[in-house]
Amino acid sequence: MTRRSRTLITIAIAAVLFLGGWAVGGLASPGTSAGTPQAASPSSSGLTSNGDAGADCGEGEKGLTHAFPSGSSWRMCWHIDPQQGLTLSRVAYTAPGKAEVKVIEEMSLSQLEVPYDSGARVTKDITEHGFGGRSMKTLGPAECAGRRLSATIPDFGNGAVGGSETREVLCSQEVDAGLARRSDYYQEAPVAQRGRAFELSTLSVVGWYEYLSLYSFGEDGSISPRLGATGDLSPEDYTRDPKLGSPVGPGNGEGATSHSHNAVWRIHWGLSGPQTVREYNADFTGKRGAASAIVEGSFTPLGTETERLRQDRRWWQVLGAQANPDGHQMSYRIQLDQSDGYTPHSHGDHAGQGGPGEGDAGFGYDVAFTQYKDCERFATQNLSTGCPSSGVPQFVNSEKLSDVVSWVVVSYHHVPRDEDQSPMDMHWQGFSLQPRDLFSQNPLAPSDRATLNGRPATR
Repeated sequence: MTRRSRTLITIAIAAVLFLGGWAVGGLASPGTSAGTPQAASPSSSGLTSNGDAGADCGEGEKGLTHAFPSGSSWRMCWHIDPQQGLTLSRVAYTAPGKAEVKVIEEMSLSQLEVPYDSGARVTKDITEHGFGGRSMKTLGPAECAGRRLSATIPDFGNGAVGGSETREVLCSQEVDAGLARRSDYYQEAPVAQRGRAFELSTLSVVGWYEYLSLYSFGEDGSISPRLGATGDLSPEDYTRDPKLGSPVGPGNGEGATSHSHNAVWRIHWGLSGPQTVREYNADFTGKRGAASAIVEGSFTPLGTETERLRQDRRWWQVLGAQANPDGHQMSYRIQLDQSDGYTPHSHGDHAGQGGPGEGDAGFGYDVAFTQYKDCERFATQNLSTGCPSSGVPQFVNSEKLSDVVSWVVVSYHHVPRDEDQSPMDMHWQGFSLQPRDLFSQNPLAPSDRATLNGRPATR
């Protein structure tokens, strides 16, 4: 390539960046889909980020719109809360050729409790330390392979006193999500498609741990909140009791104390109301068919505020008031990843002191559902001024559900290993929100599959 050719290419790229207003790829205006699909790399995407990108964003919020090459898009607002860190609001999804669906009104971490197995320490990292403010770190190329967005972060507390600075704290990038769907049943037109996801993440350092808050928005309408933990083991929490920890140095003497990372997300749903909640359960019937055991499943309405525990073949569904063209109610499914069980440690309930297993059924929950109240914002040690309740066990008060808030817990019991020093590899916990019956067919399928709705003809 000649020097003149390189110069012309550089000028062309600069012009595209200038005219695109931050975006590289298929750029979409708020609430619209991209035009001609273009290839997207992991570090570039159809993204706008400015104060006008979300017309309904509140004071202090910024708008984001992301369009995929497939034509689907996400629109949302974001800000950094001093306690909860990255907070997303007015989250809406648009499938190719479909109307926009408002999915979530607001979503954030509402608590992270870290109790140590020795009983000597429990931290409440959201309410006592906060994921925003000075805890939130400025991102560099190692922390963010995509685009880094800035927010004004107070030097102290909520910014009422002291100064603030504008720093690059939010990472946004489109990534390859692997094989998404494939079918060669109809062999005249086999389909194989890779998926794409739009990821937003921030990094917060609390004590010896460093936490990556990540939200992955799939081009299929799915949402996957994740919390990654790295950093270092606490040098203050070591034990000689092998039942309370494990050795991470020479010999089998003193070991790092085991502990749990109990992350609680708060999701205020934005689906059309009034909203309802159902729980799905399936189990073996004790009967057998010609080839295998018979399993039966059914939905149970959850009409009032409640706390629920995770079980095999159990999941939850939050439904809006609208139906898809097939007449099925539009909803999202809450699907938990592996979780080690959670009992709040901030209410003085003394769970577990009566013996092994005691406390979980009475005090613990994996998912809770409450009627929306603005002051109910933290799963434990609720910091909202004037709110009469201190946490989810008090929020649940048998009120009828119509404006639903889900409190989703994923717990990771960390038994330290030699490889955790230093720094330790990232370990993850999280869950997924999957669209269920938003559409009568897969909106990302090719047009030649448009007639396939219902039971297909056999070959």
